This record gives sequence, structure tokens and C-alpha cells, in this order.
Amino acid sequence: MNGKRRRLLLAAIDPMLEPGEQVEVTTIVNLSSVTVPRTAAFAAATAILSGGAMAVIPVPTPMYLGMTDRRIFIFRANPTFARPEEHLMTIPRAGLVRSEIKERVLNSSFVISSPDSEQGLKIVFPLAGRKERNLIAAALPLAD
Repeated sequence: MNGKRRRLLLAAIDPMLEPGEQVEVTTIVNLSSVTVPRTAAFAAATAILSGGAMAVIPVPTPMYLGMTDRRIFIFRANPTFARPEEHLMTIPRAGLVRSEIKERVLNSSFVISSPDSEQGLKIVFPLAGRKERNLIAAALPLAD
């Protein structure tokens, strides 16, 4: 994450911080992945429907993730400008666990969840975000 994006994300998180809470990691992630077969099928379908005039490829919305020593903040990233657009959720870190890291050619991911909950949140990291992914993974214990 470049300096301008990081400064804007930190400015958005700052008013939400509790006394003594510090931001440990900031990065750009996706919260859902679009699979290659689904992308190819969608592009082929739009090309057929438009008579070959165009092909549309779905792209997940990038999100900003900021992790403090107590919580994880998720913001929708403005696709045109470098600023966080909307605060989507705040997740307390206490009790969170993660799955094994799944490595792919262009990205990697893991699922964070709470032992009390049936649902998890899949976080997809771009290839350039491996350092931040490793910092977040190191901070969250592996699920049994």
C-alpha cells in the first residue's frame, strides 16, 4: 500500500480508535474472490449476447483492511481515488482464528472466523500484499 493510501486509511480509522489502541497493519484486500472459470464463463456469455461487440469481466471491489492490536476495520476503497469510501465493518480480534493460507498464482487467502460462529470471512490478498498477509496471519491463531 502506497503512502498516500495508507495516510488516508489511517485518517479514517483514527477517530474510531480507543485510547491506547494502535494500528499494526494496513493493506488492500478483497473479501470475495471471483474464480477463473466463472470469470471466463461470464465473459463468454456477455460476448455471445452482444454479438461479439464486447466482453464484460466481473472484478471484486477492493477493500482497505486496517488491523489494530484489538480490532480489524474494513472500508470500501474508492476505485478511482485513493481514499476509503465507506466503513463496512469492525471485527474484534479477541477469539478470532484463521484457516491455513491458500496460495494461488495471483493471490492468496485465508478465512477468519470466531469459534462461536458458523460463518467466516474470506480475505483475499493480492500478490503484492504477501508481507501484510503474513503479519495478519501471524497475529491470528490457526483454527483447530
